[in-house]
Amino acid sequence: MPEPTATPPQEPADNRSVTELVFDVSEKTSSLIREEIELAKAEVTEKVGKILRGSAVGAAAGAFAFLALILVMEGIAWLLNEEVFDGKTWPGFFVEAAVFLLVAAAAGFFAYRSVRAGAPPVPAQAIEEAKLTKTMLEGDERT
Repeated sequence: MPEPTATPPQEPADNRSVTELVFDVSEKTSSLIREEIELAKAEVTEKVGKILRGSAVGAAAGAFAFLALILVMEGIAWLLNEEVFDGKTWPGFFVEAAVFLLVAAAAGFFAYRSVRAGAPPVPAQAIEEAKLTKTMLEGDERT
């Protein structure tokens, strides 16, 4: 019996010209850059949205707190003056002002944290991806 001859597996031949290969690399690089730009746009849009939401909530909290407190302010001040300070009119208003400042500080702190969560609106993920891509491409050039 004759022994069958083993033929090594053939790799598919890439018959593309250098021009076609350069065009393919250029096209894929363009696509990669467009995707990086889209990622940057998405990140900036998300962070700007957080900043706007935090600002809107802070402004609304301040406005509602101000309006509600105006309605109650006189009554509480006069109640304090009559019940706690023996009819003196000025101490109740100072106590009330201190309470209002604490409420305003709490609302301001919430607004600050909300704005800080989205700031600065820099596309950090896209920048990191671009750096990794650059490092990868530079590594391919050296080999």
